[in-house]
Amino acid sequence: MTGQITRDPAYAAVERDDFPAMMDVDRYRGRSDYFDEIISRTHDHFWDPLDPAYIDYTIPFDLENETLLDRSQFPELQSAVCDRLDEGQQIALANEIIRWNMSNILHGEQGALSLSASLCHILHDQGAQEYAANQTREEARHVTAFQRYLEVRWDGRPYPVGDVLGTLLTDLVLAPEVYKKLVGMQMLVEGLAMGSFASLHARTNDPLLRRLTQLVMTDEAFHHRFGKIWAANTIPHLEQPERNVIEDWAAECFETLLFNLTNVRQKRLVYERFGLDWEWVRSAVREVWNDDERRKGLTDNTNIFRVLTKTLVKAGIITDRTRAIYANWIDMTGLEAEGDDMVGDAIAADGIEYLRRINARRRPILRQQAVA
Repeated sequence: MTGQITRDPAYAAVERDDFPAMMDVDRYRGRSDYFDEIISRTHDHFWDPLDPAYIDYTIPFDLENETLLDRSQFPELQSAVCDRLDEGQQIALANEIIRWNMSNILHGEQGALSLSASLCHILHDQGAQEYAANQTREEARHVTAFQRYLEVRWDGRPYPVGDVLGTLLTDLVLAPEVYKKLVGMQMLVEGLAMGSFASLHARTNDPLLRRLTQLVMTDEAFHHRFGKIWAANTIPHLEQPERNVIEDWAAECFETLLFNLTNVRQKRLVYERFGLDWEWVRSAVREVWNDDERRKGLTDNTNIFRVLTKTLVKAGIITDRTRAIYANWIDMTGLEAEGDDMVGDAIAADGIEYLRRINARRRPILRQQAVA
C-alpha cells in the first residue's frame, strides 16, 4: 500500500479488501512478539460494565442540587450567563454540559472501536492483528459503559457528536493510511482521552463517574502503548519528507482540536435548552475566558491538550519545525524535561490492582460454573 509511512514489518498493511493476503502461508509463520506482553496482560484489567461487582450503576447522585464538577470548571458560570439563569438552572446547565461531554466521549469510544476493527482488516502481522482485535473488544465495553452512564444519570439519549470530533473520527476510521490511524487514534485521541479521564477522576463529585473513568483508564493505558511501539520503530527511520508529513499533520490536528473541540459553538444544542443564543453565550464567555486563561489551563498536568502534546513529544513527532506551534500555548521546556510517565498512569495502576482483587475472587467461581 502507498502512503503508509511505516518501517517495521509488524505494522505492514494490505488493502482492506485483500483478504487473500491474510491466508498467505508464510504470514502465519512470521508473527511478531512486540505486542505479546500487552495482550497477555488483558486479564489483569478485565472488567464487565454490566456486572455490579466491577461498577455499581445504582450509586445515586442529585443532579438537581449538585453539579457533577465544581462550578469553577465552567466558564459559562463565571460570565453574564448567570444573570439570565436562576440557581437551579445554573446547576442544570453545568450538568447538561457534562452530559454533552459524556456524549462526545461515547462517540469517541465508538470511533476507537470502529478504528480498531478496521485495523484488523489491514494489519498483516498476526501479533498486531491480535492486538487490534483485543482493543476492539475493550473499546466495545467502553461504549457500553458510557451509554449506561448516560442512561442512569439522564434519559440515555446522547447528544449528537460535535462537528470537529465527528469529522476527525470519520477521517481516522476511513483513512487507508496506517500512520493516520495510529497517530490519530492511539496518540491524539487516546492522549485527549487520558487527559479527560484523569481530569474527571480528579474533579468529579460523582463517585460513579470517578470509578468509571478509572476503569476505562486501565484499558486506555495499554492502547496508548500500541502507538508508542509504532513511533519507536518508525519515526527514527523515516526520510525527512515523510517525517514532515506526519509532523505537519499532527500539528494541524492539534490546532484544530485546541480551538474547536469544546468551544461554545460546539455546545449550541445545550444552550438552546435554556433559551440561550449560542452567539450571545460566546460573547459573554469571551469576556472572562481569553487566550491567557487558555494558557493558564494548559499548565495543569491533566489538561487534555497538554497530555496530547506530551504524547507527541515523547513519540518524537514534534521537532524544531513545529515546536513553536505548541510553545505558543504550553511550556515546552518544562514538558520536555518531564519523565515518560503519563498523567493517569498511577490512577490506572490503582485500578488494575482493584480489578485483580475482584478477578482473583471470581475465577474459581467461573471455573466451577464451566465444569457444571
